[in-house]
Amino acid sequence: MKQDRFLIGILIGIAVLIIAALAIFFTRKDNLVYTDANTPEAVIQNYVVALHKRDLDKAYSYLADLPGKPTADTFRQAILNHEVDPTNAGLEIGKTEISGDSATVSLGIIYSPNDPFSTSYRNTDYAQLIRLQGDWKIKQLPPNSFWSYNWYQNTTPAVPVK
Repeated sequence: MKQDRFLIGILIGIAVLIIAALAIFFTRKDNLVYTDANTPEAVIQNYVVALHKRDLDKAYSYLADLPGKPTADTFRQAILNHEVDPTNAGLEIGKTEISGDSATVSLGIIYSPNDPFSTSYRNTDYAQLIRLQGDWKIKQLPPNSFWSYNWYQNTTPAVPVK
């Protein structure tokens, strides 16, 4: 009889934990929100939020119209093919330095592993933004989960050495 009560207590405890986990899962607020894109930090945040929400047209709108900009189709394919995949990374936006129409934003990129035996790690890098027609646009992010290696690369052909 005593063992039955103990077993029932364990089952009730497990049921309470499952119900609590489901309640938290379904009632949590989506903290990925857009902000006014009037600062370099806000542009980076909105770009990452758009990537997470799969609002690819909005994410693409934050890229600077400069030589080497990917076409909308190339941008979309990089995300659909998981070349750019923000699902296993987080971003901490740090200090911003603005000089005229250029801005450099410090970024902390937190990578989460795909397996249970690895630990997450953090890199510090920088984003470059430029103000074009009054709006901040992303010129360069570190190639990682949010940016492709071949965007905005030098498109000038190499000249052979004689």
